[in-house]
Amino acid sequence: MVRLPEAPKPVATYVLAARGGNLLFTAGHGPALPEGGYVQGKLGRDLTLEEGRRAARLTGISMLASVRSELGSLDRVVRLVKVLGMVNAAPDFTQHSQVLNGFSDLMVEVFAKEAGTAARSAVGMGSLPIGIACEIEAVFEVVDGCP
Repeated sequence: MVRLPEAPKPVATYVLAARGGNLLFTAGHGPALPEGGYVQGKLGRDLTLEEGRRAARLTGISMLASVRSELGSLDRVVRLVKVLGMVNAAPDFTQHSQVLNGFSDLMVEVFAKEAGTAARSAVGMGSLPIGIACEIEAVFEVVDGCP
């Protein structure tokens, strides 16, 4: 079982998750390190593919903490619907989707294959806030219930 930290705090004027009907939209989350700070750097220059996958998994852990905080329990998640992953990448880096597998594999681990596998886009960026390795946002289908 994945151990979740406390949900991160927004660093600007936004919320970590917003609900519209039975959909929960998450803000972009970054690869928060358990000891504090973030995984920073460009894939293909400063970070290896494996370090990128780890960063994407850490991003997923942070996001799940926010989802749990918003819903009261991850048991209210029906399925992961859509994922957008942005990878801070050197111009010649082309393995963006492989980086995002760190996030996707975690979602399957937590929600099982059918509910944890989503439509997904993985794109490279010239830069991301504070130089983080990746930023991921997602949409979850959820059910009502008492938190």
